[in-house]
Amino acid sequence: MIRVLHVIGSMNRGGIETFLMNIYRNIDRNKVQFDFAVHTQKKCAYDDEIVNLGGRIFYITPRTKNIFKHNRDWNNLFKNNPEIQIVHQHMASLTYINGLKFAQKNKVKNCIVHAHNTKSEGKLHYLAHLMNSRKIHKYATDYFACSSTASSWLYGKTKLDPKGAKIINNAIDIQKFTFNDDKRKSIRKELRLEEGFVIGHVGRLANQKNHLFLIDVFEKVCDKLENAELILVGKGPLEQSILNYINEKGLSNKVKFLGNRSDVNDIMQAMDVFVFPSFHEGLGIVLIEAQTCGLECFVSKEGVPKEAKITDLLKFISLEDSADEWANNIVKVSHQNTSRHINPCLISDAGYEIRTEAISLQEYYLKSLMIKST
Repeated sequence: MIRVLHVIGSMNRGGIETFLMNIYRNIDRNKVQFDFAVHTQKKCAYDDEIVNLGGRIFYITPRTKNIFKHNRDWNNLFKNNPEIQIVHQHMASLTYINGLKFAQKNKVKNCIVHAHNTKSEGKLHYLAHLMNSRKIHKYATDYFACSSTASSWLYGKTKLDPKGAKIINNAIDIQKFTFNDDKRKSIRKELRLEEGFVIGHVGRLANQKNHLFLIDVFEKVCDKLENAELILVGKGPLEQSILNYINEKGLSNKVKFLGNRSDVNDIMQAMDVFVFPSFHEGLGIVLIEAQTCGLECFVSKEGVPKEAKITDLLKFISLEDSADEWANNIVKVSHQNTSRHINPCLISDAGYEIRTEAISLQEYYLKSLMIKST
């Protein structure tokens, strides 16, 4: 058995974290086992499951808190755990690459950098991204991306070839997200949405997801549909400001904040459409889930990669278009009586079936380790 160390901020519910757990549940853990290096001591949503699956969680002191402890933590991790043979660091940008730097310093032969987004937040982050772009090739032996757009962003200014990145699809458990009418009725009853036309969104309550524009769109939908409802799944730093904006518009009785949920697959059954006006996304795993669930998806043309469109259910709309224009497209769906049942082969043939993708990644780990050991 080989051990792969995943470097990530925390293991709370989010797109990257959900993808990792999907993979972890479906690999052969007698051959490949996962560990996680995180930067928080707070208990996270997936911690118990990780331990139950045989994984370990290592805490690295954030460099902003104490750079000396930060460096010592990394060195001690590799010194005390020589069985770690692969380091796989997940990145929205190249702002932070220390997992790979310390891995190489401690003679780890396999160092993977994995692109998951298409933009950094803030000028200082972008400056750090540019600086590290000049040297990431010194530390990465393999490079992955969740889409060609994410690859172009992360590797575009490096000496690595963006077109040479291995695309790892953000695959899902198709069966869990297949439409189920009984489940839909049950969840809508539980959430008191039986008579509503339900717009749904799943995502961290942060600037990237563009929630304020989503609220503007919803307001316009409400002008046209009296029974419109909005459900928001997720938590984040902008929760209070989003709540305030909803209250200012007098929409509080039509919006449900559900927080972080472990049953997103069930919540999606209750939705009628999925709206996702993000400023930027590496792919948007929730869009794969929503399409599998048979939901019409309205997404930002500028922010969502074309690879996210794996069915005709996904419609791109420009963020330059007005909220009213978005609303008009959404309202059209309310008058349609289309089947929510999607052929699972559409999803699996596009490469988003989790078991296939998990075994593919597992074999990549094993093969790359064998090659570098010879």
